[in-house]
Amino acid sequence: MPDSNRKLLLRRQVLQRIAGAAATLAACNVISPAQAQALRAEYEDFIEEMAGKHGVDRPLLRRLFAQIKPQPSIIRAMNAPSTSRPWYEFRKSHVDIGRISGGVKFWGQHAATLARAAREFGVPEEIITATIGIETHYGGYTGNFRILDALATLAFDYPKRAAFFRDELEQFVLMGKETSLDLAGLRGSYAGAMGIPQFLPSSYRKYAVDFDGDGQRNLWSSIPDVIGSVANYYKLHEWQPGEAVVVPARVSETPDAALTDDITPKTPISEFRKLGIQPAVAVNDEALAALLPLETESGMQYWFGFKNFYVITRYNRSTNYAMAVYEIAQGIRIRMTPR
Repeated sequence: MPDSNRKLLLRRQVLQRIAGAAATLAACNVISPAQAQALRAEYEDFIEEMAGKHGVDRPLLRRLFAQIKPQPSIIRAMNAPSTSRPWYEFRKSHVDIGRISGGVKFWGQHAATLARAAREFGVPEEIITATIGIETHYGGYTGNFRILDALATLAFDYPKRAAFFRDELEQFVLMGKETSLDLAGLRGSYAGAMGIPQFLPSSYRKYAVDFDGDGQRNLWSSIPDVIGSVANYYKLHEWQPGEAVVVPARVSETPDAALTDDITPKTPISEFRKLGIQPAVAVNDEALAALLPLETESGMQYWFGFKNFYVITRYNRSTNYAMAVYEIAQGIRIRMTPR
């Protein structure tokens, strides 16, 4: 082929590629006929609010919200959380040898990073590890719900907690504005929790840290960022380094319900002693605690929960959850301690 013809052919191919790329880009920025249909009034109100408060681009947000698919299964899951089961049932499905042995393996693989996080944030390696284990089996399962669908469903179709999840949807949009994350593609739990540590959008924005120094806060594939972010979460919720989490309590009779209806540690151990409720191990009488009832197969069991137990419940506001994290952590620590 003569050089002149070859150059002409190459020029046509380049122009075709440019035209194709331009068409693809245009398609990404044009609302399809389905998307052009009016959005739900609640969506439009939210979009206007985001534009007014945060300067978010309205057409961009409309394109995003046109992709929302409400999920009734999310409502069903919210109405039957696993943490509401009796402790003995919850424990069977969450405190198991798989999570403990998986935690030992995880610690062994990331020992240096966990040690650095423990030094910098004051949170023990086993607590960080157990939290990651109970959330996603050390990253093995992070959820299959689209975060956009989950948050929108709960913000606009779940009146019981609509205000909370509307706030989380706002944080989600702001997270997208601040990062290069694909909001339409992110997947996670039915409650909108994301990544290996299952942070809600507000937690990502407040507590996620760049622990590997690459300039990103990556909770999906950077284990250092995951470890550092979990530790930072606990630190900023006032984890008390070196202090106890829980200890068993001995009771002579069933305690008054008023003593067990609040997990906030605000009653000195000395006051519990006056009521005939004793710690099973040595504890400072001035230590503030909450009395925690746990339903076992043989009856009620009681524990004193201290500030660090309360801090774990800030991650998931459930006594069952916090006790499971503690037990998994203890199992991991025992196996990691030299003999």
